[in-house]
Amino acid sequence: MNYVARGLLRVGSFGLLAPLIPLVGLLLAAPAGGAADDDKVSIAPNAKPSKDTPPVVLEQRPGSIRVDTTLVQINVTVTDPLNRFVTGLEKEHFRLFEDKIEQKIRDFSSEDAPLSIGLVFDTSGSMGPKLQKSRQAAVQFFKTANPEDEFFLVEFNDRPELVVPFTADTEDIQNRLEFAQSKGKTALLDGVYMAMNQMKKARNPRKAILIISDGGDNNSRYTESEIKNAVREADVQIYGIGIFEPIGSRGRTPEEQMGPGLLSEVAELTGGRSYNVENLNELADIAAKIGIELRNQYVLYYSSTNQARDGKYRHVTVKLVQPRGLPPLKAFFRLGYYAPSQ
Repeated sequence: MNYVARGLLRVGSFGLLAPLIPLVGLLLAAPAGGAADDDKVSIAPNAKPSKDTPPVVLEQRPGSIRVDTTLVQINVTVTDPLNRFVTGLEKEHFRLFEDKIEQKIRDFSSEDAPLSIGLVFDTSGSMGPKLQKSRQAAVQFFKTANPEDEFFLVEFNDRPELVVPFTADTEDIQNRLEFAQSKGKTALLDGVYMAMNQMKKARNPRKAILIISDGGDNNSRYTESEIKNAVREADVQIYGIGIFEPIGSRGRTPEEQMGPGLLSEVAELTGGRSYNVENLNELADIAAKIGIELRNQYVLYYSSTNQARDGKYRHVTVKLVQPRGLPPLKAFFRLGYYAPSQ
């Protein structure tokens, strides 16, 4: 295999923070047979790029789509069979289709642009023994932040509350989380809806929501179909961390049984992903993994051949042109967008 891992992230026993996979002259210098946690990576020096060469930045998670006046923007994450991020791909490695009609990729980049991120945090009664680990997960997530990022915090139990509006001060959010108390029911869908409304005030074009919750929903005014329609219209990637009792456990509530499917469907629509957690010690690693994913993303731009301003939903598909010598790769991306109506 002619590719190797760069930027190896320590995962402990969980192993979800997978290495990043560049496709350019890198050498893995780990001793044979060593544990994954003890692997160390040395990078062979590459030729210095010219000033006209755009920097190659880590690819990230499934992407979101934004309609500018003429351009559609799609963020794409590429992973290998071991769920490691693949970097170093070029424009020719991507083919893009809208409603099954191939589109010309007009521009391509892989830069880590500033993000506007909303944390939707479950404080319902069942979260009591899980709150501390969930707070620690949020701390790990914020460690991946960039100086130009902005964040807000929505907490929800019986109803959602905007606890911290947009701020660049992650410590403010962490301090407020320390005072969070678990009580009441779970209005998850209402929490997501509030976060989507708050995101309209975002100043960065790249936007994401991270949901940390222990179940489905049992107290929202908004329905699942209404939320799904809302996320289809918005240019926001959604990621979920679902903290559930083990499958088959007597402690798993009906809401928890529905929770994994709900988070997964909402995330998939937006090009995000959701992770199910049964071991609380895995929370911080997963949160950090999501943060890394948000930093490493390919961005494709195209002008749709369908110029009708009919407000209809258009399905988008991204296919990869398999690089020689690599195992099968997988792309994550937003499934579609609404065309402008005027």
